[in-house]
Amino acid sequence: MRADELWSKSLLDNDVVVVGGGAAGLSAAVLLGRSRRRVVVVDAGEPRNAPAGHMHGFLSRDGMQPAELLKIGRDEVVRYGGEIRAGRVDGLERIDERGFAVRLTDGGELTARALLVATGLRDELPAIPGLREQWARTVLHCPYCHGFEVRDAPLAVIGGDNRAFTLHQAQLIRQWSDDVVFFPHRIVLDDDERERLTARGVRIVDGDVARIVADGSGVSSVELADGSVVPRTAVFVGPSFRPCDELLTALGCEVGDNGWVRVDSSGRTSVSGVWAAGNVVDSPAQVINAAGAGAQAAVALNHHLLAADVDHAVAQHRASGGRVGSS
Repeated sequence: MRADELWSKSLLDNDVVVVGGGAAGLSAAVLLGRSRRRVVVVDAGEPRNAPAGHMHGFLSRDGMQPAELLKIGRDEVVRYGGEIRAGRVDGLERIDERGFAVRLTDGGELTARALLVATGLRDELPAIPGLREQWARTVLHCPYCHGFEVRDAPLAVIGGDNRAFTLHQAQLIRQWSDDVVFFPHRIVLDDDERERLTARGVRIVDGDVARIVADGSGVSSVELADGSVVPRTAVFVGPSFRPCDELLTALGCEVGDNGWVRVDSSGRTSVSGVWAAGNVVDSPAQVINAAGAGAQAAVALNHHLLAADVDHAVAQHRASGGRVGSS
């Protein structure tokens, strides 16, 4: 057993508990395992991209099913000595300067010297019948993830509560098709916004959207409240992104002016020993970005633990009568 293990193992069960078993959490756990840290991933099994049949934009993994990526990731965590524990975390609590307690909904408890929270976000869609049923299939939000698969098709963009995102999306989707219809729905466009969309070649159809019509192959049309129907084969919509950050905020992590938990470039929060990575603190992050953020957080976590290991080794050395510089 290594020296750092000798002192830390008697105090806490793990070096790091990772909350969330998506791309960010698993990526961090693999790197921590390779760094010979004791790491446990607590995974509720509810990845954001579960409804999607394939993921794109991930170098060497383009077109892979999201579930397959996670299976490979879990296997890699275990290969490097980590543990995957199915379950949901009910709360996080600082024990003292040593670390944290992680309470599980099944009544269990884990302890760790540091934490990584990678619990993702929730996509809140406009309350339009048919949207949720086709979500991540032919109702989409990210053209970088799915735009190429619906290129040159008749596309729709529907306005939602996320106004700025939706207007940007309506301009952006035009890059993948010459036939784009923007349904402002409940967004009121000003004259400049209308002009910019029209100049870009985006057709605007006003009126409330009543429902999304679908058949066996997916979206077939958009129906308006007045009964008119506009044939389309895919719909883009801007969700409202709600971070699943309750564990972080309950622990006292500082929230920024944008309403999201504040982190530095490594994912470090304002609470010492606590990191966050992936969509829980970064709504635009795609799978590859989340994986990278998890790896970056893992390096920072390891350095955080290393500093404590060195301080403890020095204290032990001095207590045993060691002298700096003695031969």
